[in-house]
Amino acid sequence: MLAHRELSSPWGVIFDMDGVLVDSAASHLQSWRVLANEQGVSLSETDVAATFGRQNRDIIPILFGTKERADVDALADRKEVIYRDLVRAEVPVVDGAIDLIDALHQAGCKLAVGSSAPRANIDLVLASMGRAHCFDAIVSGDEVLRGKPDPQVFAMACVRLGLAPGRCVVVEDAPAGVTAAKRAGATAVAVLLYHDRHAFQGADEFADRLCDLTAADLYKLVEGRA
Repeated sequence: MLAHRELSSPWGVIFDMDGVLVDSAASHLQSWRVLANEQGVSLSETDVAATFGRQNRDIIPILFGTKERADVDALADRKEVIYRDLVRAEVPVVDGAIDLIDALHQAGCKLAVGSSAPRANIDLVLASMGRAHCFDAIVSGDEVLRGKPDPQVFAMACVRLGLAPGRCVVVEDAPAGVTAAKRAGATAVAVLLYHDRHAFQGADEFADRLCDLTAADLYKLVEGRA
């Protein structure tokens, strides 16, 4: 276990949510298909998978050909209502997520979520995990103007944690997310839940599953940059 006395200076871990804290791909796919059915549009799994990690405002024009802001916003809101209805009864928390959050929190690490998801989804997940109190900052897709691979979401998370990007590790599952983390100046760990390592450019470390990571592993990555 990583103890407070081992820490030389403050550090942080920023978690993406979908594909990192929750194994939500199947639920997101289903919610996109329900929405597509309502709109009379046919979507394949490949169509949807290619957009994972991006914001709805970027995804909807690709999948539905809709570019009017009011229409995009309405479709995005509807899609997320469908998603929350699907997962509310049993949020698909990833194995090892709660243990890792607890270990980092107990070690004095500052924690954040930096996600393209709307804030309501993040709140639902953290409440289901019973770990909302462990997080010092949350940056949702509602708050950023530019989605991943733009670094804005992680840059904002670092500011809210009060840490330089070089003192933060981002844990991501999407290639666009890893690119965003590196552009923000943070260390990037790629969790290979949905992609193999060849899909990632510039990741500093890989983990087959979140449960393979420890607080000590993440701390060493930060200290290795000092």
